Amino acid sequence: MKQSVLTRYRVMAYLTAVMLLVLSTCMVFKYGFDMGEGVTFVVSQTHGLLYIIYLIFAFDLGQKARWPVGKLLWVLLSGTIPFVAFFVERRITAEIRPLIEGAEQPPAGPERETSQPVGA
Repeated sequence: MKQSVLTRYRVMAYLTAVMLLVLSTCMVFKYGFDMGEGVTFVVSQTHGLLYIIYLIFAFDLGQKARWPVGKLLWVLLSGTIPFVAFFVERRITAEIRPLIEGAEQPPAGPERETSQPVGA
């Protein structure tokens, strides 16, 4: 698995989580204080678009990491619960990093000298 798969998941997880917190604040102002309806609309549309992109990247990461369906659903839904995405992202990153580092290391074994042609 490539580092870029994890990086794009992490970026979208943070963006989605931050936008969800902003949206939650906007909703408080909209329904609690009857102000900011236009801002809430723009923020909700932005969060929705970012969440769709997050779903795609999280699904891609889950497929490459071969997660069971339950875990994949939990990661996908974490973008809808305020603050949860931050904790899930941290846990997923800690789990996936060793897989990436293990894939980047060359396989152990004797080095074959290539200065002479094979069969010489």
